[in-house]
Amino acid sequence: MGKAVRLDKFLADAGAGTRSEVKKYIQKGKVQVNGVPVKKPEIKVSEEDEIILDGNRISKASEFVYYLLHKPAGYVSATEDKRDRTVMELVPSDRKGMFPVGRLDKDTEGLLLITDDGALAHELLSPKKHVDKTYYAVTDGCMTKEDVQRFAEGLEIGEKKLTMPAKLEILSTRKVEETELEQYPSGWSSDIQLTIKEGKFHQVKRMAEAVGKKVVYLKRISMGVLTLPDDLKKGECRQLTAEEEKKLKDSIGRS
Repeated sequence: MGKAVRLDKFLADAGAGTRSEVKKYIQKGKVQVNGVPVKKPEIKVSEEDEIILDGNRISKASEFVYYLLHKPAGYVSATEDKRDRTVMELVPSDRKGMFPVGRLDKDTEGLLLITDDGALAHELLSPKKHVDKTYYAVTDGCMTKEDVQRFAEGLEIGEKKLTMPAKLEILSTRKVEETELEQYPSGWSSDIQLTIKEGKFHQVKRMAEAVGKKVVYLKRISMGVLTLPDDLKKGECRQLTAEEEKKLKDSIGRS
């Protein structure tokens, strides 16, 4: 028989919500244990019990959990911080041991994976694995075909070695209005998509600076096989679907 735990902990660990959220579900009579409605979050249950929440059976928590977060600007990619809000505040779970895989700058938006699977995180972040990370960015300055070539050859950004070859796609360029000159002092703006295989500190911003441009907006749209879903709004976070989780594990050779 599996170890007995509090009902609210069982539900929270299974991804049904935060501890406070599942307590409310229980108190409202939305949870049944072995066919009987219960309203006390402290009752003990185990994996052998049949636990139903709003008509859906809740299974024992997986060994690891994987959350996809659409990170908004203003949050730091850390588990705790004394000055700033962290991305963990946006994760709808109180499960212990979770952390963001890699980091996005405080002012950067986009896809961020949150998990408690340290081995998988290591595989995704290992410099030897060269996992693709794709960003959408807006720059002050007009990106050119010459820049595309320079990104493909590798850039000097103050490291011992040049950056690895990166794929720069120029989506559009435009001459800005006079009212925008404070943000775009060069008089030009470019929308770009950039795919890199490394994760150096401020890498995208430093690469843009290496060709005389400045990133004014940055958003990660994919990491490896994971892509930011169109329907996941800024600040929202959800668990990976079974299909997404399988693709992720398959991509690093863990089925």
